[in-house]
Amino acid sequence: MIREVQWSENQVTPQQIPDIEFEVTPGQIQRVDSQGTLQSLSATDSEVMTQAPTNASRSVVESVSAIPNELYDRLGLSMPRWLLWILTVVMGIILSGLLVSTLALWTPLWSNLDKTDEELGFAGKDEQKMPLPGELWSKISQYQLSRPMNILIMGIEPVNDAVDGSPESFAGKSDTMLLVRLNPSDKSIRVLSIPRDTMIAIPEKGLTKLSEANPQGGPVLAARVVSRTLNNAPIDRYIRISTSGLRQLVDQLGGIEVFVPKAMEYQDSSSQLSINLVSGWQTLNGEQAEKFARFREDGLGDLPRVQRQQALMSALVQRLNSPTVLPKLPQLTRIMRKYFDTNLKIEEMMALVNFSVNVERNNFQMTTLPGTFSRFSKDPNSYWLNMTGQQNLLNNYVGVDVPGLKSDVRPVSNLKIAIQNASNQPQVTEKVIAYLKEKGFKNIYTVSDWPDSQRQTQIIVQKGSRQPGIDLQKVLGLGQIEVSTSGDLESDITIRVGKDWK
Repeated sequence: MIREVQWSENQVTPQQIPDIEFEVTPGQIQRVDSQGTLQSLSATDSEVMTQAPTNASRSVVESVSAIPNELYDRLGLSMPRWLLWILTVVMGIILSGLLVSTLALWTPLWSNLDKTDEELGFAGKDEQKMPLPGELWSKISQYQLSRPMNILIMGIEPVNDAVDGSPESFAGKSDTMLLVRLNPSDKSIRVLSIPRDTMIAIPEKGLTKLSEANPQGGPVLAARVVSRTLNNAPIDRYIRISTSGLRQLVDQLGGIEVFVPKAMEYQDSSSQLSINLVSGWQTLNGEQAEKFARFREDGLGDLPRVQRQQALMSALVQRLNSPTVLPKLPQLTRIMRKYFDTNLKIEEMMALVNFSVNVERNNFQMTTLPGTFSRFSKDPNSYWLNMTGQQNLLNNYVGVDVPGLKSDVRPVSNLKIAIQNASNQPQVTEKVIAYLKEKGFKNIYTVSDWPDSQRQTQIIVQKGSRQPGIDLQKVLGLGQIEVSTSGDLESDITIRVGKDWK
């Protein structure tokens, strides 16, 4: 039986936290009925509770029995003494039961304050309410997406003095923001990177940067402003990842392999961030991956960091698709429950994983929200949208059609093409330029050589649509197409020439 997971349109609600139930074992407390009154005790219970020790002192018994006699004399009661004595004993039993009940109810709360969830067994109780993670992963193929889905992913800056996994740890600025669209109709995953300095309008706050939305209104406000920025794009779910969550995820995966294009050195005493990464291919651990994603260089705003974040995400996807990772999925689920804040249900996570592992590499595409950096603002990093000719991008990456907004229909020969040599053969660059000019290409320029030698030529499509890459591939007769913004930022397409060019 196939389970289809559906999402309601534009649904962004805070994650629901199940109530914690404290169970009391029989015999610990006296039972109370639904009206709050004590239930009658059985004869056996009364005999047990009123039975006195056989070796009790006679003086003690006499002193206790004198209490109702003294009350009788002082109050001047007309009832028989024996009746008052019996009522006194019964009231004593009731009051003692209430006292024991109160202590039994409150003692577990006091003793649980210094224990972890694992010690209290809350994880076990959650697992009893839903299928065990191991059982879910073994039946992952049963969970499938039934329609396109948009997920807003935010990487949150560290919050000073916040405990890992606490609500406060997710209240910082969004250092990373991705809108991920999973579309079962064409079996694709498309990732739209949104620069953190994108200018948006928040009600009663005016113009501000997108990174400020989360600390001012949490994931609901962040999703709302992103949706409005993208012409009311539907956002079905959100995921907020703390820096600790990223570190834990990468470490649990055994590290990820990433190419560092150039050495990264940075010191920031205010945020206690120290980065020192050498260039070249590296297997980054969790701490290094965090620094790779957060490193920011002067001059180009947030876009170079967006490129590294996309490279990091691509490496994560490849690592998650590895057969060696499958046995670790239950552990990854537990990490997500602690270090990830999301309104995804466990069944929905299963459907996402099942869909993702079956997406072909060519159908995993990434791009960046089009725009320009301010040349007039006091803050040169302010990023202003420019959606001219971006109808295809909005349709494919967020599922929105904007009336009157046109698509970019320029032929590939009119696009801006950057040539980057990755073959270690200097003369190849001129050969590529001459060949393209012969084919009618006019807007061609060169950029610095790529430091990693490549055997195969790459055609990196910067603007999100795969079709221009296909058209250029037909002209060149070779090349592996990649839809991402990992090429030159000024280009429409970057040709990273490999050793296969003759």
